[in-house]
Amino acid sequence: MSLTRIQVQRATTVSPWTRDFRHLLPVPKHFQNRQTWFDPITKAVRVKDRIKYWNVVPGDQISIRGDTRKTIHEVLSINKFTNRVYLKGANLHEGKPYKTPVNRSVHYSRCMLYIGEHVRKATSPGEQPKAISVFARRIGVRDPHWDPILYRWNWKRLVLATDPYTPKTKIELEWPQPEERDHQEPNPLLDTTPETVREITYKPPVFSLSNLTSLQSGATEKVYLRTLFNPSAVPFDTSAPMEVHLTKELSNPHSRAKKQARWQAVVKRKSTLFKKFIAQELRNINGRSIRDARAEAAFKYRQKLEEERKSEKKRRWLTKDRLAKMERKSKRKARKAEKQKEKLSQLVLRDAPNQFIPGKSARRQEA
Repeated sequence: MSLTRIQVQRATTVSPWTRDFRHLLPVPKHFQNRQTWFDPITKAVRVKDRIKYWNVVPGDQISIRGDTRKTIHEVLSINKFTNRVYLKGANLHEGKPYKTPVNRSVHYSRCMLYIGEHVRKATSPGEQPKAISVFARRIGVRDPHWDPILYRWNWKRLVLATDPYTPKTKIELEWPQPEERDHQEPNPLLDTTPETVREITYKPPVFSLSNLTSLQSGATEKVYLRTLFNPSAVPFDTSAPMEVHLTKELSNPHSRAKKQARWQAVVKRKSTLFKKFIAQELRNINGRSIRDARAEAAFKYRQKLEEERKSEKKRRWLTKDRLAKMERKSKRKARKAEKQKEKLSQLVLRDAPNQFIPGKSARRQEA
């Protein structure tokens, strides 16, 4: 599965674990083309320059290679597509409140992991032992394997070279552990008291078996239905809390078994219908070949399925609301036509010289 533009743009992560190696996939060049000025800039280094096993992860303490003061920084996040490591608390726009804060980033090759303090022995009689910070200048990867329980890749980080030099090498570095969340005490005014939680407020309803006449007499389904359609035949207590013989009505109609049964019934019906059309055409072949007759049967079969599909679509479309709306619309049209007809029948025109009324104008001329 190829990468998407959003995955490359949101590649910066604060997770120290490697769950896959999708950051080694090639990034299409058109991802770097910005459609508008508001689109973020998409960057990615070449595939051969990317790092497979990241030993510098969020939570580690590092020092930047070339820094004479050996300042220790904490890793905030990493971007595996650009090989950049973002530092916590290092703002590039410090002192410029009108600009958006941007964390400082350094290249992966400039990072040296902090190992700990090392006491250097005194070289002269008057010199005191001095504690110095030791950093890993080169780190190796050992025993990479997939952890099926945690769903991530694990390996050992071994220090191969230190700065400054120490005789102890191949030190295994532990992975950073996430900080425990500080759970604040709940507000007693907003929290529920333990007494209220332990209080039993639910009281189950009491059902009397004396009202369930069907259970006492062991009535069958037919007796129950006969009681419904002819209440005077067998006495039936209408105050019973629930009907007993409603397995079919109360069962789930969308279960997998029922959907499969309905699908099998539809397939069987279509197969039977197709065979019926073929048999009908073969009985009345009328000088055609068997192949032409089967083709004609297949054509009629497809036409029949299309008609059924359209009729089913129309049936589903004609819901109760739509039928009521169509009835109201037809009644409104009928009333409108009746009013228009009544206006035309009761229309009265005033006599004027430029009007001609058949019959009445002729009598006026004779007079």
